[in-house]
Amino acid sequence: MKFNFITLFPNLVTPYFTDSILGRACQNGIIEINCINPRNYTKQKHDKVDEYMIGGGAGLLMYAQPLCDAIDSIGQTHVIYLTPAGKKFNQNDAKRLAKFNNITFICGRYEGIDERVVESKVNEVFCIGDFILTGGELAAMSICDAVSRNISGVLGNANSLDIESFENGILEAPSFTKPNIFNGSPVPSAFLKGNHSIIIALKNHMALCKTRFFRPDLYQTLKSPKL
Repeated sequence: MKFNFITLFPNLVTPYFTDSILGRACQNGIIEINCINPRNYTKQKHDKVDEYMIGGGAGLLMYAQPLCDAIDSIGQTHVIYLTPAGKKFNQNDAKRLAKFNNITFICGRYEGIDERVVESKVNEVFCIGDFILTGGELAAMSICDAVSRNISGVLGNANSLDIESFENGILEAPSFTKPNIFNGSPVPSAFLKGNHSIIIALKNHMALCKTRFFRPDLYQTLKSPKL
């Protein structure tokens, strides 16, 4: 899988993919990270990529020509733009996007980008939450990370994907490690008795409880949950 980031600040992006799981995925050729600076495509003087908004308004916009030419330089790709107006990204999107071979993220700056770029070049528009960032790089890297984990060979143990939060519409059950008692708080006794069917049932129950407490919005979408 090749991920392209159209960004004015490549140095914000590339370090994230040099270490840990995604660093190994890059070293092994499972994923590839490519940063494209739209300043390299502008036809204005001084590498200018921003303009005042027609009709007025505070701030500047990244104008269309450099962005469109940067996208065209990539060739066949699935283009994603990050904006508060987009659909909220979720785990099902991550799984679906992992089936693509080439994805491009447009990382906006200033007050965003010329809407005509979205209309003519973008395949999907996403948001990672109801808040505003100074640029699209963090949002793009978040989505890239989530997608990459669903690509075969990226995780050391692919089975870990089966028990994560948002699988089956609920959060992952609470997890514990040694010691069995820490600061007077014990691990649930059923976890220590080796009866796997009881452990699975308990984990499912705890996952539902956790979802109901932390994410009542998710809990309400479940079909007749039993607690």
